[in-house]
Parts: sequence; structure tokens; C-alpha cells
Amino acid sequence: MNTRLTFGIAKSLLLARWRQTLVAAVGVTFSIAMFITLLGFMNGLNDMLDGLILNRTPHVRLYNEIKPSENQPVNVASEFKDSYNFISSVKSGISRQEVYNSEPIIQAVRNDERVLGVAPKLNTQVFFNEGTIDISGTISGIDVEEEMRLFNFQDYVTAGTAIDVKHVANSIILGKGLADILVADIGDVVQVTTPEGERFSLKVVGYFQSGIQDIDKVQSYASINTTQKLLGKPANYITDIQVKLHDLDIAPAVAAEYREKFEVDAEDIQTANAQFETGSTVRSLISFSVGIVLLIVSGFGIFNILNMMIYEKMDSIAILKATGFSGRDVNLIFLLIALSIGFFGGSVGLIFGFVFSVVIDNIPFKTAALPTIETYPVNYDPFFYFIGSSFSLITTYFAGFFPARKASKVDPVEIIRGK
Repeated sequence: MNTRLTFGIAKSLLLARWRQTLVAAVGVTFSIAMFITLLGFMNGLNDMLDGLILNRTPHVRLYNEIKPSENQPVNVASEFKDSYNFISSVKSGISRQEVYNSEPIIQAVRNDERVLGVAPKLNTQVFFNEGTIDISGTISGIDVEEEMRLFNFQDYVTAGTAIDVKHVANSIILGKGLADILVADIGDVVQVTTPEGERFSLKVVGYFQSGIQDIDKVQSYASINTTQKLLGKPANYITDIQVKLHDLDIAPAVAAEYREKFEVDAEDIQTANAQFETGSTVRSLISFSVGIVLLIVSGFGIFNILNMMIYEKMDSIAILKATGFSGRDVNLIFLLIALSIGFFGGSVGLIFGFVFSVVIDNIPFKTAALPTIETYPVNYDPFFYFIGSSFSLITTYFAGFFPARKASKVDPVEIIRGK
């Protein structure tokens, strides 16, 4: 059968009941638009939350965990060697938090082709002295330049400049919540007491705000040199080695390898943030599910409209078959009608989905807990648009398949005789 003629007949039938066609196309448009908008917004929120937690978390963390010795003295005693020994109130063994041979380990890790960068870190508990009150907190000694390069540290410094903590001697960046408690402005000097009882004066050069208030009330940052000076430790004293990889997915394997190779404790990002990643996965699954349900609902609308069109066009179908059109040709005509609705409705839906996403992306969203976020986050991943366009065509194809199949089996003799 002539392809041009087939398309012409499909167009005529499509426009003959243009109001029904428009309703079906609007259903597809609305579904696709909401699908794109919902996915973009939900995944934008996921990206924002990932940025707050995962972007500040190393892919692999090397450290020494304080834990009881696995080989207790009673187990090596000859008279109890072959016995089951039950030990209560086991205390931690004699160990230190520092990573032994930190400099050779850092150099070896940096030479690994899988590694994007390495950032040493030194954590210590301190007391901030506010008059006669001691406020507990934590100081993290960091390599500022590496933290800025690997973990976007500068994005979380809401006042002052991150690099000042390196260039200004005996300086500190306070968590915003902690600064409010201490009533410390930039340029002020705060008193800090170390676990050993030594008191030091540190100049405030900035505020840090992670978006998690409980962290901001205790966390502060200084350079590694300043922190080592506070603790009276040598230049090679490091408690954590933070590793950023080119490929996040290989973190568990790399952590296991480093654990055996360097004889230190190693924690990968998947283990450290398993609960958080589960939440992101569930949110994405919900948004995909809702979007797909919208598309399926619109598919049922197209199915009903094509069914009605077949009943109303029985005379036309009978004439087509009586004049030489085969059942296959009639089937193709109604499939073309369904796919045309899906194509044009889906195309307009993609445009509206993008427009709605841009509108949401420009709505102001300001909160003290998230100082770096100014508008609602939206993800414009092209994959979402590909899914939307593909699913609109697939849904409308199946919505038109069964009515088209029914139309192809119409007996023209019975239709004409019935008239």
C-alpha cells in the first residue's frame, strides 16, 4: 500500500475528531511535563544532600581505631591455649590514634593511578573557654589547599577566606553555631584548652557552616601545623589520611587493599554512608515510580479515545477494507494515529517540563542552615528527557496497539449490511 496515502488517511482520521485528539495529546503532555519536573526536582534535592554529606566525605579513610586487642594474654597462656576463654570488661589495648609512617603511606597512595588526591587530617578534642565555662568542641587540622581541591571546603566557609587559616599564624575557622555560642566575630581571639591542659589563643579568621547544626556547634578547623603545635606533636603526627578516588565505585576494594598493605584501619564511603545512600535511592525510586504511573494513566486515556474512534469510524474502516486496504494497512493507520499523539504530546511535554524546571530553579530558597543554596535545586540530566520521550512513544504504541488490532479485524460486509 502507498505509504503517502496511508499517512494521509491517518492524518484525516486524526483531525476529524480534533477535540478528542487534543485531549489525548494534552494528557501525554501533562504526564511528560510532570515526569520531567518531578525527576529533575527530586534528583536536584538528592544532589544537594549528597553535596552536604558525600562531597565532604573521603572515598577511603585511613586511620587507627582504638579497640581492644584481639589476642588477650589468657589466650596465649599454655595452660589455657586449647580452652574457650570468656573475658569480661575488656579494655582497649595500648595504642595511639596517629597513623604510623604517615608520610610514606601518603606518598604511596598519591602514586596510585586510581587516586585523585590525598588530604591528611588531624582531629583532636578541645575545650573553648568562655569565661568560667568550658565548651567542648573539635578542631580538625587540615591541609587547606587539598581540602579545597578535593572536598570544596571553600564552599562551606560562609565568612572570611578559607586559605587564611594557612597564611595567618595560630588561626581558626569556627563552626557558625559554635561562633554564636562564643559570641566570636572575625578577628577576635578565642581561648582553647587542649586535653593535656595547655591553653592557647587562636585568632578567628572565618566561619564554617555545613548545613547540619549539631556539627556546626562543635566543629572548627585549623591548619595541620597549628593543630600539631596545640598538641605538642611532631610534624609527621597525623590521625587520618583522606583519599579521593577517580571512581567512587571501587572504594570498598581499594579500602580492603590499603587495610592489608599498610596495616591500618580503612573505611570506604559506601560503608560510612550506607544509610544516607539508601535514603537517596528510595527518593529517586519514588520519583521514578510516580512519573511512570502518570505516563501509564495517560496511556489508558489514549486507549479509550482510540477505542471510541474505532466505534465511530466503523463505516470508514469498512470502506477502506472494501476498497482494497488490508487488515495490516488499517492496523498501521491506527498505530500511526496513536504514535502521532504520543510524539507531539511528548515533544510539547518535554518543553513544558524544561520550562517548569527553570521556574523551580529560580524560586528563592534561603535558609540559615544552607547558606550556599540560594534557589531550589534542579537536575537537568538529559537522561530524564530521553526516558520521558521514549516512554511516551512506548506507552502510546501499546495504547494504540489493541484498538488498531481490533480495527484490522473488522468485517466490512457485516458493517455495510448492518447499515
